[in-house]
Amino acid sequence: MKKDPVFSSREAAEMLHISKSTLYELTRRGEINFYRVGRNIRFSEEDIEAYLLRSHNRQESFVKKSFAESNLMFSQASEPDSIVLCGQDIILDVLSNYMRLNGVPTLRSYIGSFESLLSLYNDKVQVASSHLWAGDTGEYNVPYVRRLLPGIPAVIVHLTDRMQGFYVAEGNPKNISGFEDLKRDDVVMINREKGAGSRVLLDEHLRLLGIFGSEIAGYDNETSSHLTIASAVGRGEADAGIGNEKIARQVKGIEFIPLQKESYDLVVKKELWNSDAIQTMMKIIRTEEFRREFSNIGGYDTAGMGEIVAET
Repeated sequence: MKKDPVFSSREAAEMLHISKSTLYELTRRGEINFYRVGRNIRFSEEDIEAYLLRSHNRQESFVKKSFAESNLMFSQASEPDSIVLCGQDIILDVLSNYMRLNGVPTLRSYIGSFESLLSLYNDKVQVASSHLWAGDTGEYNVPYVRRLLPGIPAVIVHLTDRMQGFYVAEGNPKNISGFEDLKRDDVVMINREKGAGSRVLLDEHLRLLGIFGSEIAGYDNETSSHLTIASAVGRGEADAGIGNEKIARQVKGIEFIPLQKESYDLVVKKELWNSDAIQTMMKIIRTEEFRREFSNIGGYDTAGMGEIVAET
């Protein structure tokens, strides 16, 4: 009998894109199930997926709450250096914790790249993250910043590179190797939600190949995290899904087919660039201490971290 996967606190926090302190708070409030092994706590795959499902159902109200808090911060002259940091990767949770330790009140909003840039445009957040690929130019993020922030000068800062690819069953029994394989009659996929960077990557490649989503089995079956996609493939509920390499290392019964290295960047309006909060953020990102946080996690390439990619 196949043994169900078990995850430590660190592994569970990484999979949920939260800090360990946040995970412990969730266990204290009874929002995520766990069990003890001696003095340590452990989480099953079922525990994590159940929490993700509940979080997905609450996501809209959570985002609205984050937006309301960010609007409040804009109106409070007593806290001019407070910011909202927008995006889903755990690297942003670590960054926000560092910023708080350095005296910058930082809120987190967990929405995808497309919505992050729209929120930046609408003054709902101060820092947006993005990993949106433009198929016509092969560029990451810059074309989208210019389109979604029209007439607004912005600075794009490189944070990390990640590998995107397909999650497939162990042994790759369907011999899936590229985007064109998704159109095959014997392949069923599971998809990310609209606006997620992985979804945009998929849709851009399909557009270039002349393939419509309606031609792909499972295209409309959406979920809001890489973990739920990888787990669905591991259980045999889908043959393929797109996501990053880091999660593939944490879910049993699947393999990772690398497709494309992506650039995960931060976007800030230029008018805020010289503020104390943003300059504190930049100093943190460029420290060796911050980079070392991710040296043992895997799936992150920190070369060039903190470099300015473009100014629009």
